[in-house]
Amino acid sequence: MAKRTRPTVHDLRAMKGKRQLTMLRVMNLEEAEAAERAGVDIVSIPPELLLEPQYRDAAPTLFSMTGEVFLGTTDDFVRWSCKMYRADADAIYCNASYATVKSAADEGIPIIGHVGLVPSKRTWTGGFKAVGKTAESAAAIWDAVKQLESAGAIGAEIEVVPVEVAEAISKRTSLLMWSMGAGAGCDAQYLFADDVLGQNRGHMPRHSKVYRNFAAEYDRLQGERVAAFSEFVADVRSGAFPEDRYVLRMDPAEREKFMRDMDGR
Repeated sequence: MAKRTRPTVHDLRAMKGKRQLTMLRVMNLEEAEAAERAGVDIVSIPPELLLEPQYRDAAPTLFSMTGEVFLGTTDDFVRWSCKMYRADADAIYCNASYATVKSAADEGIPIIGHVGLVPSKRTWTGGFKAVGKTAESAAAIWDAVKQLESAGAIGAEIEVVPVEVAEAISKRTSLLMWSMGAGAGCDAQYLFADDVLGQNRGHMPRHSKVYRNFAAEYDRLQGERVAAFSEFVADVRSGAFPEDRYVLRMDPAEREKFMRDMDGR
C-alpha cells in the first residue's frame, strides 16, 4: 500500500467529481490523531489547535483548515491568515466580505468561503433553517459561489441547502464544495466530531449522524470520578490512608541520630 501523504490544493482539485472526500470538525489532539488514523481527508480545526507544537505529529497527512468568525478589517484578516498559513494551515476559512477573500487570495492564501446557512450571518436568512428552498434563494447561493470564485477562493462550505441545489452548483463551479447537510452531490461530506461521537448534549442537527455515545460514557466516568474522590475522603478521615506502602521510612539508626539532633537544638 502506498504511503499516505497530505493532499495539496492541487490534489483536491484533481479529485473533484471523482470521489467523495471526508471532513470532520475536530477540537483537540486526540480527535485529530483519531481522524488521522481513521483515514479522514480534511479537518476543520480551531486556530489554537493548529498552533499546538504537537499538532502535525498527531495529524501529519490531514488537510487542515482553520478559521474563526472574523469581524476585523481586511488588513487584519490578511495578517492573521498569513500567520496561520506560516503555522502550516492548508486553507483558511473566511466568512468576511468578497473583498477580504480576494485580498487574502491575492497573497496566495487558500481561502474557503461559506454559503447557504452561514451561522454567523443567520439573521439575514431567518435563523437556523434551510436556505435555498425557493428558486430565488437558490439563485442567491449560486451568485455567492460565483463571487467567491471571482475573488479567488478555492472552496466553500455549503450548509443546509437542498440536495438538488447543492449538486447543481457543485457541478458548475470550480470551487471545492464541503457539504454540511447538503447531500452527496458535493465534493466532501462534513460533520462535527462532537456529533459523530455523541458528545453533543444540546440540539442535534438533522444532518448529523451519531456513531458513538460518548455522553453516556462521560456520565459513567463522572460517576466513577465522584466515587473515587469520596473513597479518598473517607480513607483520610478514617486514617486508612496513607498506609505504609505509600510513605517512606528512615533507617532506624538514622532516625535515632536525627531525633537526638533535634532534641539538642
